Amino acid sequence: MGKKAAKATKKFAASGQLKKTIQARRKYRDIKKKAEKRKGGKGKGKEVPEDENASEDDEQEVEGTPGKFKGMSVDDFLGGGFTQGASDDEGSGSGEEAVSEDGEEDGDESEFGDDNETFADIDDLDDEGAAHLIELSKLAEKDPEFYKYLQENDRELLEFNPDDANMQDEDEDEQPMEEDKTPVLTKDILQRWQKALLDHRSLRALRKMLIAFRSAAHMHEEDQVLAWRIDSSTVYNKLVTTALRYTPVVVEHHCPYRSLPNGKFKAPTQTDKWKTLQKLILSYFHNVLHLMGQISDDEMLRLAFSETAKLVPYVTSSRKTVKAYLKTCLNYWSSAEDSVRIAAFLSVRRLAGATDESILDLVLKNTYLTLVRSCKSTSAHTLPAINLMKNSASELYCADHATSYQHAFGYIRQLAIHLRNSMKTKTKEAYKQVYNWQYVHCVDFWALVLARACDKQTVIERGGQESELRALIYPLVQVALGAARLIRNARSFPFHLHIVRSILHLTRHTCTYVPLAPYLLPVLTSTLSASSKPKPSTLRPLDFETHIRAPQQYLKTRVYNEGLAEESAFLLAEYLASPPVLGSIGFPEVVIPVVLLLRKAIKGAKSAQGKLSKAKEAGIAKSLVDRIEESERWVEQRRKGVLFAPGKLSEVERWEEGLKVEHSPLARYVKVQRKAREKRRKLVEKAREGEGEILED
Repeated sequence: MGKKAAKATKKFAASGQLKKTIQARRKYRDIKKKAEKRKGGKGKGKEVPEDENASEDDEQEVEGTPGKFKGMSVDDFLGGGFTQGASDDEGSGSGEEAVSEDGEEDGDESEFGDDNETFADIDDLDDEGAAHLIELSKLAEKDPEFYKYLQENDRELLEFNPDDANMQDEDEDEQPMEEDKTPVLTKDILQRWQKALLDHRSLRALRKMLIAFRSAAHMHEEDQVLAWRIDSSTVYNKLVTTALRYTPVVVEHHCPYRSLPNGKFKAPTQTDKWKTLQKLILSYFHNVLHLMGQISDDEMLRLAFSETAKLVPYVTSSRKTVKAYLKTCLNYWSSAEDSVRIAAFLSVRRLAGATDESILDLVLKNTYLTLVRSCKSTSAHTLPAINLMKNSASELYCADHATSYQHAFGYIRQLAIHLRNSMKTKTKEAYKQVYNWQYVHCVDFWALVLARACDKQTVIERGGQESELRALIYPLVQVALGAARLIRNARSFPFHLHIVRSILHLTRHTCTYVPLAPYLLPVLTSTLSASSKPKPSTLRPLDFETHIRAPQQYLKTRVYNEGLAEESAFLLAEYLASPPVLGSIGFPEVVIPVVLLLRKAIKGAKSAQGKLSKAKEAGIAKSLVDRIEESERWVEQRRKGVLFAPGKLSEVERWEEGLKVEHSPLARYVKVQRKAREKRRKLVEKAREGEGEILED
């Protein structure tokens, strides 16, 4: 006695999809034949039996159907009029998929099939009941952002009458397929899917919509068997937007994942429903990545990143998908417009929230390498984007200090190896291994990471526990200062100032004392030297933020000399006003050598030149010395009443914690200078953009 046909099999046979399946197979076979012929006739002998077996397989598929379909030919079967008994409750898919699939979870897009019958067994999981209508009423509370989007764009979906859903779906399934013609996706069909997704979280509607979405992603490609044809740009945009916004809502409803208190997430449990949905989600994910390569609209790209980030917990089991998604995100993070960069970074950060440590390792490694590749050259136009990348990447590295330590240790060690090779070889090519933008940005990036990880606020958030990354402060400082000592000439001073600026940021946030005065005083005193005679020039002031080496024409010019004096004096003032220096009880003694050296340089500059050709540089240094001496007296005034000896370190630390450094004369001087520099920087930016602002000295 023959086995009774399953409901899904009957539905598939009655819907008229069998003929389309056979046509798709034959089309695929023809394409394969053409590909074989292009290879020079290889495998020609294999094509003949395949061609003969194809028709036999088609006959057997019909003849093997038990019951009333037994013994029918294909033409008899298609003309049998079985659509009369079709019911929408029986499911709309075939139990046997039309296109064969690989068993691998992380396969390419081709693994997921092309036809409308792909993932048809998902329909059997659909549970359309009254419970879904309750979900609709709770949508405003659960996902207010999605509800607001529906109110603005698809208000008719919120006013949907659920009694009409089954009748509309039935009409859609009973439409006969025209021979050799791909159906056209219309707004009405898409709207019915939207209603089913919103009201019932229907997996059947999700399957149909994602198959149509695949057609949209590959619609301009040859050799693609597509289930739908999209003729309207409005329908195309609506389909893409609907798939991006609705898919996370439906998938999370059927297979929720777990969020942990530390911000990480766990993938859904391996239920039968999830195992059936997994390949559908992976297929959709690959289609989104494929589509993003064709999109140029920033708004659509932001939407794609924000919505795919919600599905990240569902794809972490597929390493190939994770790598492809990470590569796409980092590509846009390093090259797109700022808002798209931020959206891409948020997706990367979401990926780093997986409990699988290997994924976090992958994210950290590729993020750093992308950053290094993106900062080979720096200009006024690329610097803001590079700074954005450094700040966002440092946030990733501070998410898990223990894991980040392994990466930071290895990459700081690489910087040390480059420095050691340059010090040993002492050739022009060896020096270029250190004196380049990548080295400068890497030092600055690790200074940002350690400053963020070892900041007082971070220690408080960690319950007073010291960061594992704190141990890397000393090796980073040694590498950075070693690079500054490598070449000491006037042309390399901009490089020195970049290194000092990075270490200064690190000392301020970690309250670590680093002696930076010996690296700033030679730069400042060189501008006051009696032996140098700067020549007048019509060159514009050198932008020290976008140069690590002064151009040849700037050497021994007044404009370069004055710029060096301003920049080095400001950095020296910032260093002396930082908490590790000005906040020390021994500040008056620490600054004695600095004051003596600067006074001597100022005196030499005035006496050597009769016409005071270095009056501006001398004035800058004199103003700095006055502020330092005022701060020296300010600290002495506050330590007058001290009753403990210098050896009582606990009392010394308590006194230093109570000292308000920001009220000192030097700190106020730095604050005023910082505001003036920021104002001038904005004027320069406006002038660069062509707005015609006049720059004032």
